[in-house]
Amino acid sequence: MSETPVGAGAASPFQDAVVLAPLTVGGNLPFRRLCSEMGADVTVGEMAVVQKLLRDKSSEFALLRGHPAERCFGVQLADKRPQALAEGARIAESRGARFVDLNCGCPIDQITRRGMGASLLRKPTRLGRLVASMREAVSIPVTVKLRAGWNESKVNVGEVARICEESGASAIAIHGRTREQRYSKAADWDLIGRVAAERRVPVIGNGDILTVYEARERMARSGVRSVMLGRGALIKPWLFREMKTGLTWLPTPGERLGVLWRFVELLREHFGSDERGTRRAMRFLPWHLNFFCRYVPTPEETHGRVAREHPLLHSRLQPPAPGSALERLLGDARPSTHQLFAAELLAAASQDDALDRVRRLAESLPPDESNPELRVAASEVAG
Repeated sequence: MSETPVGAGAASPFQDAVVLAPLTVGGNLPFRRLCSEMGADVTVGEMAVVQKLLRDKSSEFALLRGHPAERCFGVQLADKRPQALAEGARIAESRGARFVDLNCGCPIDQITRRGMGASLLRKPTRLGRLVASMREAVSIPVTVKLRAGWNESKVNVGEVARICEESGASAIAIHGRTREQRYSKAADWDLIGRVAAERRVPVIGNGDILTVYEARERMARSGVRSVMLGRGALIKPWLFREMKTGLTWLPTPGERLGVLWRFVELLREHFGSDERGTRRAMRFLPWHLNFFCRYVPTPEETHGRVAREHPLLHSRLQPPAPGSALERLLGDARPSTHQLFAAELLAAASQDDALDRVRRLAESLPPDESNPELRVAASEVAG
């Protein structure tokens, strides 16, 4: 094994990078392409379970597919067996992945009960063997996504990160919460910073970033040079653009619809625009609308102080009163509306047609009496 891991150092694609997190459902190829167009440097596919790959399950192989528009696409794998992960890494490399990532952060019971995901944090030495096995199997970089620990009494990410680096990891992403905390508490960026200061490979900070000014403050506080975006990117994919320009973008309702329309174009290109392709796209578009509707304009002038005290993703942000039927539709949190909205978008022949269709839909719907908050259930996102 080389002294300096592949992908580490000045030429590392993981240094000074804005990364799209691996997301359950949300990590689909069309959304990753949208984020790449918005400025994402690195994208990671939805977690693939190696056991299913070894059984030739076609739906799992779909998670390994990247697109040339993705500047640096990686495959995330989940397993607990060294040889299985080595084979999974070889399969990912053979299919064009630029790097392969080991999931040690997924908190859901279905994964942790089987000894995968965040449960690996409880066995650092074994985790090191898994990383080493993957590293020896492929020529592309191996990365690891960690949480702070299993629970608050066992915050061991410093030890785990050291073992991962010594075992050959080229970069380490840290979600600053324990498995037990899920998304219930603010991410600990001070902890992320302490680990980053101890490691030679790039450490990518992850947790509670909704705005460019929150990212700027957390990076300055922790000293990390790379960040990973998850829920914030689902709510506002243009967050990557904000990270690149350093400026907050406050899109009009028409501009927000334009972002959605671009996503629809990418869904059609990937799945097809026939009846079968539309059915497949409908598995994703309403799900994304459930996040997209949570957008609230958060200029730094009015929200910067609040963000310094508490992450905006954990704050009860009230959306402004809608100024049009379209704006009301974009903020509608009802699942039934998301189904109707998605169907109209996918039936549209052009962006102008989409605008006409959704305006008619907006005018036909009764007002949404609920009060959506800019907070996402922990079960919605894994990775």
